[in-house]
Amino acid sequence: EMQLVESGGGLVQAGGSLRLSCKVSGFTFDDYAMGWFRQAPGKEREGISCLSSSDGGTYYADSVKGRFTISSDNAKNTMYLQMNSLKPEDTAVYYCAATGYSSSYYSQCAPYSYDYWGQGTQVTVSS
Repeated sequence: EMQLVESGGGLVQAGGSLRLSCKVSGFTFDDYAMGWFRQAPGKEREGISCLSSSDGGTYYADSVKGRFTISSDNAKNTMYLQMNSLKPEDTAVYYCAATGYSSSYYSQCAPYSYDYWGQGTQVTVSS
């Protein structure tokens, strides 16, 4: 059974940094996409950064471009999201997710395309 477990969330002041981790187990796909999503209170879940297993392609939402960096360590079965220059509007529950249908799904980074989800980790940015 595939499992994704996020960690690294917390409370940080505006301008600060956090690194989220997503530990993956039970993953058997050769061609896949993974990503980070977030959901703020009263808002829809949005894709903020995704990556492709086939060519290393990455996607970033405009709201995080230049501030967030997605990466993965296959030896550790872990995906990361380095978040710098955090803003109060980054406050949300952050989820990692994966899909085994196609690595090309990274380019849209749409929540409905992803099948496997972690439980989420809260990120709160104070002003």
